[in-house]
Amino acid sequence: MSSTRDALNFPDSERAQMADYLPSKTSIAAAHLKSLPHTTLTYATSIDSQITISPGIGSPISGPASKAMTHYLRSRHDAILIGVNTAIADNPSLNCRLEGVGGYGGGNSLDGQPRPIIIDPRGRWDFGEKNKIFGLVKDGRGKAPWIITEEHENEISCKKRDFLNTVGGKYIFLSLDQTGRFSWRQILQALRKEGIESVMIEGGAGIINSMLAESRELIDGVIVTIAPVWLGEGGVVVTPQRESQEKEAVRLKEVKWIPLGQDVVCCGKVLQ
Repeated sequence: MSSTRDALNFPDSERAQMADYLPSKTSIAAAHLKSLPHTTLTYATSIDSQITISPGIGSPISGPASKAMTHYLRSRHDAILIGVNTAIADNPSLNCRLEGVGGYGGGNSLDGQPRPIIIDPRGRWDFGEKNKIFGLVKDGRGKAPWIITEEHENEISCKKRDFLNTVGGKYIFLSLDQTGRFSWRQILQALRKEGIESVMIEGGAGIINSMLAESRELIDGVIVTIAPVWLGEGGVVVTPQRESQEKEAVRLKEVKWIPLGQDVVCCGKVLQ
């Protein structure tokens, strides 16, 4: 079903301002030399560096203009990646509602719709038709998710596996490292093997912090929306750990600041 009822618009003039930080033929080719997809890290934050007011509670932060920008970013990537905690707490849609993409005036194909990727090492996500993602799949306005997990196929319930396969999703099985986690290089290389040329990492805080702390060299572009609000104490904060006091802080280069409504968007590339 194709619908423009809730489609968003992001002007061409605004799109041009962030072109240098998004996937291109050149950046994708460079990433492919390392068997990686072009990787963009993006999220919305308050002035006090918080992405939500409390763990497990979603908090609207960005305004309408930057929200439309986020959907434009999704249209420019093959996949959008989040962690299982965000999938459980927020029940996100993880699709693109930009006017003209598949399902929103773009015909019956899913052109412009990103593939949802869920990092779920222990198989905690109890997904099904109640999840927004699968409702959109049914309506022809989104793609089914791929779930990256450590569980072996014979340990996943037949009901979950069969349902995911039926709607066009699948499991990707990886091995955990000695710390009980997947490495980011391992995740990204696995996605590249599956044909993903570009991926947008959107959250939550644990995902963002670990990427910045451990694998900043794998990030091709950073796009952060900063909203004029303080969420106060007790929120979920983006603040990556440093291995030592001597290690350089994560710093951006080639920075561009773009006002969008009452928000401001910081675009940059990680200084290696």
